[in-house]
Amino acid sequence: MTDPITWADARETAWAAGYAAKPAPAELPFAEAAGSALAAPLTAVSDLPAFPTSAVDGWAVAGTGPWRIGGEVLAGHVPEPLASGAAVKIATGAQVPEGTDGLIRLEHGTVEDGYVSGPTDREWREAGEEARHGEELMPAGTPVTPPVIGLAAAAGHLTLPAHGRPRARVVVFGDELLTSGVSGKGRIRDALGPMVPHLLVGADVQASIGPVADTLEAHVAALREALADADVVCTTGGTMVGPVDHLHAALAEIGAEYVLNTVAVRPGFPMLLARTADGKFIAGLPGNPQSAVIAVVTVVAPLLAGLRGLPLPPLRTVELAEDVPGRGSFTHLALVDPAGRRLAHHGSAMLRGLAGAAGFAVIPPDDAAAAGTVVDLATVPGVSS
Repeated sequence: MTDPITWADARETAWAAGYAAKPAPAELPFAEAAGSALAAPLTAVSDLPAFPTSAVDGWAVAGTGPWRIGGEVLAGHVPEPLASGAAVKIATGAQVPEGTDGLIRLEHGTVEDGYVSGPTDREWREAGEEARHGEELMPAGTPVTPPVIGLAAAAGHLTLPAHGRPRARVVVFGDELLTSGVSGKGRIRDALGPMVPHLLVGADVQASIGPVADTLEAHVAALREALADADVVCTTGGTMVGPVDHLHAALAEIGAEYVLNTVAVRPGFPMLLARTADGKFIAGLPGNPQSAVIAVVTVVAPLLAGLRGLPLPPLRTVELAEDVPGRGSFTHLALVDPAGRRLAHHGSAMLRGLAGAAGFAVIPPDDAAAAGTVVDLATVPGVSS
């Protein structure tokens, strides 16, 4: 074991390692670019909109009224120019005919003997009103969210320049773990194998491996198998140096070097991040379930963000409803609900409190927080709060 680094430094270090190792950008289909960051500015391929577009259902009219109705204009059609005194029924999203002086909303128009009358207004979007051909819509580095994908499609794109999803795989260590049934006779159900893959937001998650036997040979073999088709491997358990904790020795066996080794945080101690000679990452998560989640929040989520060209995941804030003690020289990550109340069942080996939490209130080292204090909140990937 080495002296642990601070929780804040661990997040920054993991993110920086991922950002430095992010893959070269490529033109990716929208589904693959989602959750990444734009690797180049997003520009408009055409004017947006490309032609004047009606914002209402009603009638397009020219000249003075009342106007004689002759035909209709539907979305997807190119209308004939409109003569003075004429009107055509028009649908929302349809191209406004050349010569149109105004639109009458459907609910405001009166039709009598083939003529329409009513108040008019220029209720259409002009060509290029939202963007001009070649205009920058979003800068490089913008997260590719669903609205960004919608904007890209509207602006004429089929792909986006972005960093692809890293491939990730989970390796579960532990002779004592069961994959079915109930705990008993010294063995316990594995909670991390089913849970951790769903925490790896932004990754293409491969099938998990394990439970892996508590021998060095089995650990080395499992790591090599996982690294053969993954860029990020998350292991569970074995981060200590006990008699059946073989992760550190297995890392040495495969030639991996530490990016960070132990973080001053409670719960969550100890965790690690290592890198292989060919640039792949191994995140060592503790075996206790809540500690493993904290390791994902601390190390894995920042790493995955960096690999996709995204900024360090931001922290939220929460106002505490009660006093929260510190944990000495360690950062204390305390489970709280959305109202800032501490949750029961918050032990390192427990998941019941976490299942109903807004996230972890961040209490800095050598400090405590009183009720009413606004503190940082670290949220769990894939969990809305």
